[in-house]
Amino acid sequence: MPAVVLLGLYFVSDRPAPGLEPNRFHAWAVDRTATGWSRLRPLQGPVNEKGNTEFVSFAGNGNLYFTSDRGNSFDVYCSRLVNGKYQPAESLGAAINDGRYTIEAFVAPDESYLLLGSFARDSLGNADVYISYNHAGTWSKPVNLGPPINTRARDYSPRISPDGKYLLFSSERGFPTEKRDQPVTYREFLERVRGTMNGLGNIYRIPIEDVLRNAPVPSEP
Repeated sequence: MPAVVLLGLYFVSDRPAPGLEPNRFHAWAVDRTATGWSRLRPLQGPVNEKGNTEFVSFAGNGNLYFTSDRGNSFDVYCSRLVNGKYQPAESLGAAINDGRYTIEAFVAPDESYLLLGSFARDSLGNADVYISYNHAGTWSKPVNLGPPINTRARDYSPRISPDGKYLLFSSERGFPTEKRDQPVTYREFLERVRGTMNGLGNIYRIPIEDVLRNAPVPSEP
């Protein structure tokens, strides 16, 4: 099946629109055109049918993956594109939706793996980035990607760069979570909180080949 080319910007917003639940986050899109950008539009189909939607990503075949609290917690769902129409949302199963609080889920173009930004019991401190592998349609239990991606701080929002070469993610590592042997001076405090590594978050990248080579691979789905 040829890859589906999606030219546009996809995001979530709690802005009101006819047919959408009020005071909820929903998935929206704006298309790239020859003269600029189209009008904003909410995505049609199961992605916005209930509760909050927090994160969307597309596989190369057009299948839509997203996170939603339409169940008991924020879980990961997939809506498959069949004959140009998105099918009812399917939970990715108990291995992924195991009680963890997953806000972000980004699928690989070939659906071979899924990157997750989750609050989970085996976190290194706060939210961490995890990976789950697709075994013939069954998703494996997510595994923590560990250092240097994950730290004592909040590490989250994983994505793959458009050229497929890098894992991009956000992290709040820095001054607030650094270990120190003695109190900081007032001067040092001011310098650190005004600096880039003040703990308010930055964007990082790492070659995806290194991530996949070093990531633990579960033997069982």
